[in-house]
Amino acid sequence: MSAAYITTRRFNEATVTIISNGTMVWTPHFPVAPEVARAAMPDAGPHGELTLGLNVALVQMGDAVVLIDPGCDDPGTAWDAHFAARFPPVVRSPGFAAALTELGIQPDQVSHVPITHAHSDHYAGVVIDRGGRFDVRFPNARHLIGRADWEGNPQHANADSDFVQRLGAVDRAGLLDTVDDGHQIAPGITILGTPGETPGHLVVRVSSGGEHFYYLGDLIHHACEANNIGWVSHGDAEQARVSRRRVFDEMAQAGGVSVTTHDLFSPWRRIERSGGGYLTIPA
Repeated sequence: MSAAYITTRRFNEATVTIISNGTMVWTPHFPVAPEVARAAMPDAGPHGELTLGLNVALVQMGDAVVLIDPGCDDPGTAWDAHFAARFPPVVRSPGFAAALTELGIQPDQVSHVPITHAHSDHYAGVVIDRGGRFDVRFPNARHLIGRADWEGNPQHANADSDFVQRLGAVDRAGLLDTVDDGHQIAPGITILGTPGETPGHLVVRVSSGGEHFYYLGDLIHHACEANNIGWVSHGDAEQARVSRRRVFDEMAQAGGVSVTTHDLFSPWRRIERSGGGYLTIPA
């Protein structure tokens, strides 16, 4: 197994593998003075730009094979080129599909595909682009998305959008389910509704034998947002603040380990309370 882009841990009976799709560059726009933001982001570039990871999580527990946020399409595809043009520079790993092959997981073995929210870097890989025909990559999986990210989403009106072409292909195949807070994917694997980044953003919690893992999606993008839960660059700031406090309080109490979509590799972190905020520390 290549340690360069695949890392695995056990949480009692659950096996969690994080696969790196690579890195991208993003510039946040926090509601604070630029010098305050720069002081909180010592790893940022001269214009406030951050290098972020692109992570996918594979959870295996019991009969469940759960792939969370199969975001970027395969390296070298048209989608990949478009994404690289939007967030340069993008550096790709071999990709999550190659990692699944390395791990001995076939696409038809995946039972569930939770999508933390309806931004295409979190779901583009649910299909294979065959020259403009989009085939569902995981033909036996229930694909799960927050109800508020699907119902009434204005992207439904754009036939050329990834939302319609990619998630729409999953829906037309009868494999897409909308879910709400508390939905149980499988025993010990639960959806937490965490609106903010989008109205239907969700977190996936894995619990086994008193051990807990949280896949946070875009609940935060950078550690400074944990210590300043009101710093929101995109979406509904008040909802994000409430969602962050809910999940971080639970994690601090339970002692859970987390990964966000955009943590740099290797991404395992814990959350601790710190004054009026929280700290993320390596786990």
